[in-house]
Amino acid sequence: MPDVNDSILETVKKLIGLPEEYTVFDLDIIIHINSVFATLQQLAVGPVQGFAIEDKETKWFDYIGDENALNSVKSYMALKVKLAFDPPATSFAIDSMTKMVSEYEWRLNIYAEGTKTA
Repeated sequence: MPDVNDSILETVKKLIGLPEEYTVFDLDIIIHINSVFATLQQLAVGPVQGFAIEDKETKWFDYIGDENALNSVKSYMALKVKLAFDPPATSFAIDSMTKMVSEYEWRLNIYAEGTKTA
């Protein structure tokens, strides 16, 4: 299970089915990851000023710290990147992933809004 000391890039690559040592698409994956971070910022999740990675050195801790309630960001990130980078071939799989993404967005936003008012 990915923990906060794991690389964001390497975790996402593993979750979308790319081996860590296969670096041909790293730039593409990084671009998609940063797009997801922009979406998360708009959902009020993460740093107010936004967040981005440049390489495999950035860890999950750099983004979520030790906030266990934000562990679903990892699954959300993988689903969003998978849909952008290598979507499934069937509409059923795409619909399923899109529904999971929507649920994660809702849950993360509810959490973020609750912490902002607490």
